[in-house]
Amino acid sequence: MKRFGFADLIIILGVAIALCVGIYTAKHFRQTADKQIEATAPVTFQVFLRGFTITGEEFPIKKGEKTFITIRNIPYTELKVLDVQYATRKTFAPGNKALIIDDPAQPSVFDAVITISDTAKITKDGAVVGGNKIKMGLPIVLEGETYKFGGTISDVRVTTNEDTQNSGENLNIG
Repeated sequence: MKRFGFADLIIILGVAIALCVGIYTAKHFRQTADKQIEATAPVTFQVFLRGFTITGEEFPIKKGEKTFITIRNIPYTELKVLDVQYATRKTFAPGNKALIIDDPAQPSVFDAVITISDTAKITKDGAVVGGNKIKMGLPIVLEGETYKFGGTISDVRVTTNEDTQNSGENLNIG
């Protein structure tokens, strides 16, 4: 009988560790990624676009159209735009009453809230879209034929079909 070398001991130890991990997974002591998904549900999220310049005649993102999204610099897919609300930058007007008016120094600078829908995998940590957890503050890029805007997710809602049809009705960014 031959003596075991160092390489033989490493191989035996690796096989033993793999067997232990397999047994723990089979006995449900260790949770795999596919078991963390609790459900699949429609989700709507709002993207806040701050301070972007548009000098054209019309706003490029339109309700009912599709926009291609990129999450954390990873291209995802085209999603339907449920609602678009935009307004020019505002400023305070001097006088006896505090008035908020369109900023005359920045007539082509806009803020917008874009509502988008998708189907998400629901986990204990929240909604997952395109392999990314969708949470407020997540940077996202909206891209279309004539635009590419970077924004931030400002709201996430797991919805029903009725909620999806009525989304964005109470938003006011102006």
